[in-house]
Amino acid sequence: MQRKILVTSALPYANGSIHLGHLVEYIQTDIWVRFQKMRGHEVHYVCADDAHGTPIMLRAQNEGITPEELIADVTKEHQADFAEFTIGFDNYHSTHSPENKALASQVYLANKEAGHITTRTISQAYDPEKEMFLPDRFIRGECPKCGADDQYGDNCEACGVTYDPTELKNPVSAVSGATPITKDSEHYFFKLGDFETDLKNWTQAGHLQDEVSHKLAEWFESGLRDWDISRDAPYFGFEIPDAPGKFFYVWLDAPIGYLASFKNYCERSGVDFDEFMKPDSTTEMVHFIGKDIIYFHALFWPAMLQGAGFRLPNSIFAHGFLTVDGKKMSKSRGTFIKARTYLDHLNPEYLRYYYAAKLGSGIDDIDLNLEDFQSRINSDLVGKVVNIASRCAGFIKKRFDGKLAHSLSEPTLFKEFTDQADAIAQRFENREFGQGMRDIMALADKANQYIDEMKPWALAKEEGKDQQVHDICTMGINFFRVLIAYLKPVLPQTAEQAEAFLNIEPLQWSDISSPLLAHEINKFKPLMTRVESDKIEAILEDSKQSMVAETPKMKKPETNSDIEPIAEEINFDDFAKIDLRVANIVNAEHVEGADKLLKLTLDIGLGERQVFAGIKSAYAPENLIGKQTVMVANLAARKMRFGLSEGMVLAAGPGGKDLFILNPDDGAQAGMRIK
Repeated sequence: MQRKILVTSALPYANGSIHLGHLVEYIQTDIWVRFQKMRGHEVHYVCADDAHGTPIMLRAQNEGITPEELIADVTKEHQADFAEFTIGFDNYHSTHSPENKALASQVYLANKEAGHITTRTISQAYDPEKEMFLPDRFIRGECPKCGADDQYGDNCEACGVTYDPTELKNPVSAVSGATPITKDSEHYFFKLGDFETDLKNWTQAGHLQDEVSHKLAEWFESGLRDWDISRDAPYFGFEIPDAPGKFFYVWLDAPIGYLASFKNYCERSGVDFDEFMKPDSTTEMVHFIGKDIIYFHALFWPAMLQGAGFRLPNSIFAHGFLTVDGKKMSKSRGTFIKARTYLDHLNPEYLRYYYAAKLGSGIDDIDLNLEDFQSRINSDLVGKVVNIASRCAGFIKKRFDGKLAHSLSEPTLFKEFTDQADAIAQRFENREFGQGMRDIMALADKANQYIDEMKPWALAKEEGKDQQVHDICTMGINFFRVLIAYLKPVLPQTAEQAEAFLNIEPLQWSDISSPLLAHEINKFKPLMTRVESDKIEAILEDSKQSMVAETPKMKKPETNSDIEPIAEEINFDDFAKIDLRVANIVNAEHVEGADKLLKLTLDIGLGERQVFAGIKSAYAPENLIGKQTVMVANLAARKMRFGLSEGMVLAAGPGGKDLFILNPDDGAQAGMRIK
């Protein structure tokens, strides 16, 4: 029976770039959607940029543009990245849309009429300079428990305790640096407790993964509190109907953005929106999300929908976070990798496959181990799957005019491959992608073993063995076709290229059991190349460079906002280890392929040193030769994609053209002393 499924991924925030951590979710969802479509189901995959909130408003102000201009620029970038990773959205929209404004108002007013909205006055931190209430994350101060400095207004990253912003010691506004005051304001609340019984039943009825249901049971024990759904002006978002100066909190209209994107799609495609939204609908609505936003999606979202008379989700699938080489993504190590940085160097399908090989149906974190990534792509995709076609296609093309044999010489062996279709389909259905990839690679091993044992290259040299060569290679091409069909949800671009090589229509799941016989194939072209170490090193290096000074710094009172905050305190013994030397700049030159680096040859009287310095925006190489500067002489050498850097040049300034290498002559005038 054909299923009708609406599928969504969580909405990326329109305040930054897509990175490899985000892509876990979009790749996971896209694989599942492509599989369902291969099975012949009607599937609509929609998403949107989450475009509201204080961070977007403030960033737009800092950049001197309107929030609308900012979100337009960001969505263009997001959609370009998603397209290159072949994330096949049927519609990509924005929460700042007429459809979302109308639906958010509809959901709110329906809940209000049903008695699920209440108001009360609350006290909040207020920035007297910016004349705005401050979200918790825009207040910094000392932790009330451990005393750690520069902590957020809702929790301490040092000791892990949570608290109210009013409990912070010495709080400051991260927007202006001013000391916040406390101010009262009337807010609107969604009465989540009204839905407690229904939510208990729904969360335990198979709509969620078991570990998520267990976690929600703990939250029920502590009671469901009213949810603040309003924010005060100034705020970039939708004004609440009948409440001038009050705006919907971004988390109210963000999930409604799923429906708004779908409605926008329905109006253009003719799909019946109401058929999917009515409470008794036989259609399905499936959400893929990260485990960090379960509370919003598994409690607030179904409660809001029920209160407004809409259908509830059939399934909410949560996934874990991404680590790189076993650790949290790090800007300093270069493992905080943007989608675009990856795309500049490697085939996006390699990452799609690697994530698929790691993903299961639970919420465990997955690790991108870069050494394993390189090994697995080279072994599985290049060495196993693609290798089958490359070993057989040449014989078919050269010796048999590109025509496959009229029959299978090993029908029983071929059936072993096609008999796996149902089991592998179940893996995809249940999001057990990792086990599915292992099952597929086991078949690839079997195909390569068959070719190794039959040795068509040896038979081709013997008289009268042409039919055997034809039969063996026909079997190989059919093995390859089955494997590509299994992998098509994971590797859509490679599958499309393979379909062109095989000279066939786009593969459907129902095609798997039928062999390709007496059929002319096209000339084989390499489908993939090996991942080389220098590509991975280049990604890491480019990631380090792209993150320099990218994160906006929180403002402090009575300071220049462009000054970096003081780093972690060190003692005198740490400082004494640093060997600063005056160095002559013997030579300076551009570095091919680098946007920010110059290659400097420095002489400190102990031989020449080569140093790569990120000062290209401020200096032309020819203007540096013959000058003196200060360098850290005992810094361990670091291998970069451009060569070995044997030290560090000291520089200061806000960046861009205002970046100054420390010149000992200038330093002396400023009172600087160098020993």
